[in-house]
Amino acid sequence: MSIKKIWTIARRELNSYFTSPIAYVILAIFTFLTGYFFYVRVQFYNFLSLQFMRYQGHIGALNINDYILKPLYGNLGVILLLLIPIITMKTFAEEKRNGTKELIMTSPVTLTDIVLGKFTASAIILIVMLASTISAPIFLLSYASPDKGVILSIYLGMFLMGIAMLSVGMFASSLTENQIVAAVISFGILLGFWAIGWASHGTNPAIASVLTFLSLIDTHFQDPLKGLIDTRDILYYLSFTFFFLFLTHRILESERWR
Repeated sequence: MSIKKIWTIARRELNSYFTSPIAYVILAIFTFLTGYFFYVRVQFYNFLSLQFMRYQGHIGALNINDYILKPLYGNLGVILLLLIPIITMKTFAEEKRNGTKELIMTSPVTLTDIVLGKFTASAIILIVMLASTISAPIFLLSYASPDKGVILSIYLGMFLMGIAMLSVGMFASSLTENQIVAAVISFGILLGFWAIGWASHGTNPAIASVLTFLSLIDTHFQDPLKGLIDTRDILYYLSFTFFFLFLTHRILESERWR
């Protein structure tokens, strides 16, 4: 594994993202939805504040973290689930379709360099997306006093959850040369890991705890939304990411010897 080669591949990937409309369209949609959800939550918070002032004479019971930050970023977590398959669908599928995969596979770089290089480029796109939402907490800090620790934990949670989703998308893209099929497979897997916890109701307690633990959003993204950083959540997301990157590597390795 070579850091220089990984970065070279990452720069090549980033260049392909930003010379096509995909990155710009995704960033525009994500930024627009962030602004829309933020506006809706602020309007709702203002409405509740007026009601509390009218009937109780104070707004002490309203927590800005609970009424704006938590629902805003909870919604954005689901939006990531919808958009990340579009980011990653071209990762390997495009190489297969254009016939350039053989050139890359026979080049003097390792499969690990290729997988990590493409993953790094996708993670940078994710960071740019998250950075585009930073105006919302900055606005709140200008006019109110949200908990800065909650804001930091939310962004850490969104980044970890985002790279876990990226690893699934790359795995799906390694399975096919059709980008649309790759996006559908990726979305299906992510949707399954989101909804898997819903099946825990009415089942054996041991099975229910396993299903709940595997849930990508409902379980491990809830603590960061509350300002809590639990090492179990961090380990889950890192293990999840490593597992799907490993599967991607194995898929590509199997194709190299065909």
